[in-house]
Amino acid sequence: MSESSPNQPSRFRRALGAVGRAALLPVRGVGYLIRSGKAHQHFFLPVLNGALGDQLAARYDPRAIRMSFRRGGHDVAVADLRLSEPHQKTVVFVHGLMGDELIWQTGFQDPPGSRRYGPRLAEEAHVRSLYVRFNSGLHLSENGRELNRLLTELVDTYPDAIGELVLVGHSMGGLIIRSAGYYASVDDELKIKNEELKVRNQKAETDNERSIPTTDQSPDPPSNDSFLIFNSQFLITKAPWLVHLRSVFLLGTPNDGSWLEQNSHFTARLLHRINLFPTRFLSKALNKRSNGIKDLRYAILVDEDWQDAHADDLTPPRTPVPPLPGVQYHILMGAWLRATRPSALREYFGDGLVGQDSARGHNTFGNEAALPTGARVRTAVFSQQHHGGLLTHPEVFQYLKQWV
Repeated sequence: MSESSPNQPSRFRRALGAVGRAALLPVRGVGYLIRSGKAHQHFFLPVLNGALGDQLAARYDPRAIRMSFRRGGHDVAVADLRLSEPHQKTVVFVHGLMGDELIWQTGFQDPPGSRRYGPRLAEEAHVRSLYVRFNSGLHLSENGRELNRLLTELVDTYPDAIGELVLVGHSMGGLIIRSAGYYASVDDELKIKNEELKVRNQKAETDNERSIPTTDQSPDPPSNDSFLIFNSQFLITKAPWLVHLRSVFLLGTPNDGSWLEQNSHFTARLLHRINLFPTRFLSKALNKRSNGIKDLRYAILVDEDWQDAHADDLTPPRTPVPPLPGVQYHILMGAWLRATRPSALREYFGDGLVGQDSARGHNTFGNEAALPTGARVRTAVFSQQHHGGLLTHPEVFQYLKQWV
């Protein structure tokens, strides 16, 4: 039997050391929580707004986030962005539910010195990266209209600095991008119709001023070419960012709705129908979730849909929001479950939060023949990636770098 080395600590000392380390575990755990809390404190307001942001905004609570460009952790007015590089490709990043602009830049658990998509694309693809933060508890259409206004102000303020425009949205952010495009295009269509009517009225007034007609033949109407030129000029005036828009990247976006919110809505209705005090209480508690979360049920992107009297039906009205003409859409989705799982299960759960069928957006992007002129759709699936993993996956970055 070999004797223990004289330098080796005794069993008593080893046991005492183990007890000491165990006693310090709570202290170390608290220290870790404090450091983690400090690193994630910027998420407090975004999470609060995602859960109750509509209620905060309704009572003008100062904690309610207002949509803005962000730089250095602060809101930045468009005029203070001071964009100078001429005709530079500009990428605007839009976060998802309960997120903020930092998800595109860095993370607490990322390796030291590492950077995420925004800074890396700016350096390696030589683009301009801009970040938007918004109140994710508001209706999707409310944020969509505000993003349309913000992008219009951006291009109006820097007409020479903005080259091609690329929009990148994660989860809810992708839906807000689509809603913004809808409102920009609808506003243009309405104004174009008004201007066409104005031209026709001016023509009629000119005809009435002719006291003695020289011929029985009425003057020719304005040519289609003149209308196209006029309309394109008006398009630049009303929604100039649409003229610059070339690509939209939708990362884990529930284009046809979220199965999680669909189940939450069904559960709340079922509890209410049971009509007992405990079930009524739970139903009311569930219905306290924000309008932004509720809109995720079927990706409600238009004001009239959530304002409709049947908005809470199991199959509510849903205004089609088609792709924009001349824009290439990139649908990037994760496959959370292993390939050995049944395909129906993998399709349903998708990246864990967004099903693959919804991410593909069959109702919106499924029929290639129905796509507007110049619109194209590309789809990429990243295996064994969850919803949040799409923000850090190296293959996703390489895809962005290639196609941005």
